[in-house]
Amino acid sequence: MSKPALIFSWEMFGPYHMDRLEAVGRRLGHLYDVVGLEVGSKSHTYAWDSTGSGQNFRKVTLFPGRSKADIPSFQVYRALLRECRRANASHVFLCHYEDPDVFGLAVTMRLLGRKVVNMNASKFDDKPRVLWREALKGLLYKPYQAAIGGSHRTVDYYRFLALPKDRLFIGYDTLSLDRVRRLSGMVPAPDGVPFAERHFTIIARFVPKKNLFRAVEAYDLYRRLAGDAARPLHLCGSGPLEAELRAEVAKRGLEGHIIFRGFLQEKGIAETLGSTLCLLLPSLEEQFGLVVNEALAMGVPTILSDQCGARDVLIRSGLNGHIVEPDNPEGLARYMLSVAADEAEWRRLSLNGRPFQALADASFFAESVEKALVSLGAQPVSHTTIQSAPMPSAHMPSTRESEG
Repeated sequence: MSKPALIFSWEMFGPYHMDRLEAVGRRLGHLYDVVGLEVGSKSHTYAWDSTGSGQNFRKVTLFPGRSKADIPSFQVYRALLRECRRANASHVFLCHYEDPDVFGLAVTMRLLGRKVVNMNASKFDDKPRVLWREALKGLLYKPYQAAIGGSHRTVDYYRFLALPKDRLFIGYDTLSLDRVRRLSGMVPAPDGVPFAERHFTIIARFVPKKNLFRAVEAYDLYRRLAGDAARPLHLCGSGPLEAELRAEVAKRGLEGHIIFRGFLQEKGIAETLGSTLCLLLPSLEEQFGLVVNEALAMGVPTILSDQCGARDVLIRSGLNGHIVEPDNPEGLARYMLSVAADEAEWRRLSLNGRPFQALADASFFAESVEKALVSLGAQPVSHTTIQSAPMPSAHMPSTRESEG
């Protein structure tokens, strides 16, 4: 008898999606046929290389060589539905609830008696909210019986949209820490590259919400505070603001101090983080910030904006990084100075990040998938209660989905 299928669908699979499904396959593959449906193998948003096939799950690319943005929604819907029915899907995990093809599939699968789970990282505070739009959004979420969110603020937003509060879990925004370490070819901090040889790093698309002009301003302030001891900043990414950013760097006389690295694939990111002192993520809007997970894999502390969902789960200010307001360049500059000028302080922040690694790893997503299945009536894998991710420190955040 064939196994029921767990279907996971994204518009294009990047390394993170592969990590999550490999983890689900390792945890649940003996009970379910774990299937990943990739709509297209190209993206207009991310310049990822093709991710190839899976080892612990089956990957199906519906439109090879194409981007979902170039394919009519009804054509995508038909292809998704065909594969779900062919695989005998029992549970369907979907992202991008607002896309017509995704909404249509969610409704159809509910009508066919299947369980439908949403995956998202959005938070109420990502942008100004308008009542009528939120009411419409609540209708688009009606087909979903459970959800896996990126952060505690995502879960709060799910509650606001009237999803069942006892079927909401965090753990969506994860990746394989082992993959990052392997690709880096380096020993994670605080070992490996000496403290004195490390640099600051930003890894981001060059778009307004990443707040990169404010980051350049903060770096300029940091250089004035640090003097000759100032470290370089590696700016990794690409996007429509690149010419303006280069002009701003030149205007401030920071050429040679801010180094433009271009868009990096997964290996380049891992190698860069292997020699990084501290990751900066000063975003105005950031649903989560998966680069924080990658930094944790390499033992690198993070200074990030309070708008980032990752701060809910992975960072505690003064413990394993710092949290700063996105409109506070002097605060960011002074945090940079405190990390760069004191090796003992940097080592403390680095080591304090280790207890949070369990919440950054793709195995946590697989655990959350199992919790969602159980909440929808499936039997647990074992006869024992499903345990939350390890909590080796009193400073660790709770992973409970129903706090307060």
